[in-house]
Amino acid sequence: MLDFGRSLRRLRRLTGMKQSHLAELAGVTQATVSRWESGTHQPTPEQAAKLLPLIEARLDPASDAMLKRLVESSSLRVHLVCDVTHRLLAVSKARREEWRNDASGLYGETLWPFASPWIRDGEARLPDLGWYELSALPVAGWTDFNHPGTIRMGPGMWLWERMQISDGRFVRLVTSMKLEDLRRTVPAARFVSLPPEGGERDWNPL
Repeated sequence: MLDFGRSLRRLRRLTGMKQSHLAELAGVTQATVSRWESGTHQPTPEQAAKLLPLIEARLDPASDAMLKRLVESSSLRVHLVCDVTHRLLAVSKARREEWRNDASGLYGETLWPFASPWIRDGEARLPDLGWYELSALPVAGWTDFNHPGTIRMGPGMWLWERMQISDGRFVRLVTSMKLEDLRRTVPAARFVSLPPEGGERDWNPL
């Protein structure tokens, strides 16, 4: 699990849920929940499993159909994941071609094991960028080529944009684009890394 505790804190702020209620659901003390939310401790897999349904995003076939369709029909290299678990929810044709994987077996699976060191570094910086607050600015960074065996990505700039789906849970839109296009079209993006000198280049993912 990634930043589970801060996701719980965000949930409580959105819903007015008390720490004592989360503690009761997980079978722990309120002090334990407080340590989770501060990031000083992580829940055990068993504890996380009890609370995951509260924060894990799943697209509703009716209410979220438009979002899924927009992602899957996009001409950009883009995919949509649960903000907490990184489980794949939707993916465009261009992204599937980049991955060299039709993604049929990836829907509902977490993509975190395939994350490059640059992606993992960006994830680690999210708490300091206010990502787990009620509103969050887009975050962007660089990843070099990464091919762990199932999917391949990069090199190039990535953009993370957070949004809420119909049930109030959070998803993350992941888009690849050139640095100049990113700066022009998403001026509010906060950069955690940039290409090395001469590192950005046209790359044909096909």
